[in-house]
Amino acid sequence: MLFHSTRGKDKNKTFEEVLMQGLANDGGLFMPDNWPQVDLKEIKKSESFIDIAKYILPMFTNSSFTDEEVSKVLDDTWHDFEEEDLIKIFEIDESLSILELFHGPTAAFKDFGLQLAAAFFNKTLQDKNKTAIVFGATSGDTGSAAIDACKEFSLIKSFILIPDGNMSEIQRKQMTTVDKPNVFPILASGSFDDCQDIVKKGFSDRSFLKNDQYLLAVNSINWVRIIGQICYYFYASLKVNKFSEPLNFSVPTGNFGNVFACYAASKMGMPLSKIIVAVNSNDILDRFFKSNDYSKDKVNETISPSMDISVASNFERLIYDYYLDRDSDLCSEFYQDFPLKSIHLNESIWKKSTNLFLSYSVDDNSTYECMKFYYNNFKYIMDPHTAVAANAVSKLETELRKKTIILSTAHPAKFPLPLKNAGINLKDIPKNLEKVMNKKEVSFKLSTSDNSIFEFIKENNQ
Repeated sequence: MLFHSTRGKDKNKTFEEVLMQGLANDGGLFMPDNWPQVDLKEIKKSESFIDIAKYILPMFTNSSFTDEEVSKVLDDTWHDFEEEDLIKIFEIDESLSILELFHGPTAAFKDFGLQLAAAFFNKTLQDKNKTAIVFGATSGDTGSAAIDACKEFSLIKSFILIPDGNMSEIQRKQMTTVDKPNVFPILASGSFDDCQDIVKKGFSDRSFLKNDQYLLAVNSINWVRIIGQICYYFYASLKVNKFSEPLNFSVPTGNFGNVFACYAASKMGMPLSKIIVAVNSNDILDRFFKSNDYSKDKVNETISPSMDISVASNFERLIYDYYLDRDSDLCSEFYQDFPLKSIHLNESIWKKSTNLFLSYSVDDNSTYECMKFYYNNFKYIMDPHTAVAANAVSKLETELRKKTIILSTAHPAKFPLPLKNAGINLKDIPKNLEKVMNKKEVSFKLSTSDNSIFEFIKENNQ
């Protein structure tokens, strides 16, 4: 399997090249040259999540690694999970289940994709005898998952930009209490988008790198993260009904990576009815699916901060594959002036949305009400991101004719203030989260000036 850019100029890339490069040279996102097809009879033989991963991963990695190498990597990839099979499924009733993806060390679904990415980063660096810098921005969970996944790999130094004051105390402390010489949490002034802009500049500038050093992307533009997420959609479908009929998935999303992974799983053969694109008041995706308007707006701060973004990076992959039928020239044309100009598709093309996608934007009051409803009626405590997805299901209930799986993307303990405001008392806190609250914080405060941040990285990259 080889890979190419959504914008057409970066082609014939191996898995290793895509892994280590992250973003394509032409500004696009990497895609597989074709969608490999899963044999559902074979995958039904899987007894665990890792079995499923060992079946799916080689379909994408065979240009760089043997099946045996992949299997060996996967044996040591996912660690420090509190559930034996990594994932837990909570049954609400016969029509609704919750897929709990927060049982990893950082209590968020991003442990799946980032532990996978880190494992392959480290193998590649060992094979090539090189070092790397992880440079990323976080709106909440990406940074902690990236730091945790890479902290034991001495060949990787992690520099993570954290918007100062824009996340919960626990989320921040998960990054600022890691006592490792290769970890640099940077509390930066400004919003997540400001931090993300600096990261994008860094990937163009690269002046802070040593010779032959890799600069690694850890957000969901990196294809390896998408693969990790594809695996748990197949896992959910297998465990819930053994692929006997299509399911709906309600996905709380900001950057669209988790939604795209669900779409990718369907392209590979997983039965799928509808994907519910659930967003908070940062509604760029909802505006697109409802009115064909994909335009950048200001960021609103909400109680579901991991979704507080103005542009969904991974959406380009869907535009390219689903709407434009892999027309890279047209995709490049659309994104040439975005976000200065909005994206509006031809009406007949845009109407394809209704075949597979539903969307809903949920405000904070509705999120609180949903948290209260599940607590009062089912004794189930959910975080505000999961509540966004659950609320969307309730609003779209008449359009959902199959069983629905709500993705629970973070442990509620990461968001104590929304829980308190909803009148919910959470007694059980994961051990991994409890530990960080009593640890000393170490961080670096910098302005969102590319020069100051780049100089800081250079000084600490000796």
